[in-house]
Amino acid sequence: MIGIQSAKIAKSLFALTLPLILLSQHILAIGISGNQTNKYRRLTGPLRGNLILSNGKIHAMDERGDVVSVIGIKDGVIVYMGESEAEALDEFDDAPSIIDLKGHTAIPGLIDCHNHIVLLGNRPGYHTPLENAYSIADVQNTYQSRASGVPQDSFITTIGGFHPNQFNERRLPTLEELDQAVPNHPVFVSYSFAGPATTNSLGKTFFESLAEPPSIGVNGSISSGENNGKALLALRKQLAFDDRKRGVHDAMEYAVSLGVTTHLDQGGFPATGTPSDGAAHEDLYAMHLPWLSVYEEEAGIIRLRINFLHMDDSIEVLTLQQRLLNTFKFFGNDMLRTGGIGEFITTDYAGGPFFNEAAGRLAKAGWRLEVHSLTGTDYQTQIQAFESINANNSVEDLRWVIAHVPQITPAYLQRLKKIGGGVNLSGWQYLAGTGPQAGPPFQDILASGIPAGIGADGMQIAPLNPWIHAYYATTGKNALGQQINPGQQISRQELLHLYTRANQWFLGGIDEQLLGSLEVGRLGDIVVLNNDYFTVPDEGLKELRSILTVVGGTPVYDDGSLAL
Repeated sequence: MIGIQSAKIAKSLFALTLPLILLSQHILAIGISGNQTNKYRRLTGPLRGNLILSNGKIHAMDERGDVVSVIGIKDGVIVYMGESEAEALDEFDDAPSIIDLKGHTAIPGLIDCHNHIVLLGNRPGYHTPLENAYSIADVQNTYQSRASGVPQDSFITTIGGFHPNQFNERRLPTLEELDQAVPNHPVFVSYSFAGPATTNSLGKTFFESLAEPPSIGVNGSISSGENNGKALLALRKQLAFDDRKRGVHDAMEYAVSLGVTTHLDQGGFPATGTPSDGAAHEDLYAMHLPWLSVYEEEAGIIRLRINFLHMDDSIEVLTLQQRLLNTFKFFGNDMLRTGGIGEFITTDYAGGPFFNEAAGRLAKAGWRLEVHSLTGTDYQTQIQAFESINANNSVEDLRWVIAHVPQITPAYLQRLKKIGGGVNLSGWQYLAGTGPQAGPPFQDILASGIPAGIGADGMQIAPLNPWIHAYYATTGKNALGQQINPGQQISRQELLHLYTRANQWFLGGIDEQLLGSLEVGRLGDIVVLNNDYFTVPDEGLKELRSILTVVGGTPVYDDGSLAL
């Protein structure tokens, strides 16, 4: 047993350090050649554009609440905020690109402080988000559009991030309906962590050819659990590294089309390679590699921050200990950087011997920690554990976070605030939540004064689309149109603050000085919207999109509306 345990530790150590080695090579190698200007540009990331945006309603989201019409970005950094294009031009040595916003509303690039975009990039097939579909016809149109760019016979997939509640028909599409939309591509559509799902004729033929096929109904239905898992496992076995890299590009492009430019990823559950794996399972020691490869090629268009999820189930907390010994926290550049530990550290996530041991080691090592709360009691035992640890090793400067908190109380908010903690919120209840008080208690949380931000938690049980979360937070209504969070709505200004300036706190370090607001000296990440966020009707919030997304002064998404 001792020999086996040593081998496990050695394997764990190698797996933990390999992505770090590759990340280190990426960060260090890109700065060893070229002149000083080029060295600075590459050490801080490749997106360093020179750009002026004018004739817009540009909301800075700074402390003063400034709204200006002109912004100038030089070498990726904001150098001008004001009303004069001529004055902005004075800040440049060489002529920048100039884009007329034609009166459109612009905001800082959004920060999502809690999501699972790394999992999204590793989805099998040609993953196609359905979070913006509101009927079976919308699904069919979405898939028809997607099929035009997908090789024949390749799978079109949607795995998580939506729910039939959002469709007028309140159900998944049938085999026949999917055949009508995409007759030349197999399809797999699954929601939540483990289904249920549906497929079309080509998909049914593929799945039924497997040695251990899932059971599929004549209408293409696949039940949740093992049958869904068998289908998903078969698709994952087809994934090659280049497929994963393609998925990374797709995930990035989708994110910037929504206006989300910075993502704090919260990991996934360790994969078992069996049908018990669901949408949130992946190889935790390999899932970052296709992302690192894309950044190595200087093709990254979002800012990615990586938290490391652990599920240790022994008092030795073996994998976490190796992480603490062999990984640098907050290491990287402004495009790609490591973070802390979360959103799990152990299997007894709500508190217990493993949890207490792991959290204690994190406190001693000075690491940031994030855990999550979904019930009326788990946050209590978590905060009690934090307080006990804080009595011996202060965590007050470490910014320990509890996510989601649908049922947290004012008393426990104050207890967490006292030890320097914070909460990040989500509108995940929008898809399938029910009343009478689904939470989170947005108003109570803001009133408490505790550091608070928002993260979508997409894309398993929640959408990635921030505008759906804005709809839920400001109206309290779920996908069925039911009021499920009465008395806890917040204003649109407050919600946008959570997605921008407030989320600086959850990034911490140098990011706190560079992201989340449009101010001279900060990075030039800006989103131009298709409608005015502050005046569009409530239902129109869900239809908001970016028409132009800029990261580091470089346009990374353009839908053509501004005729660049």
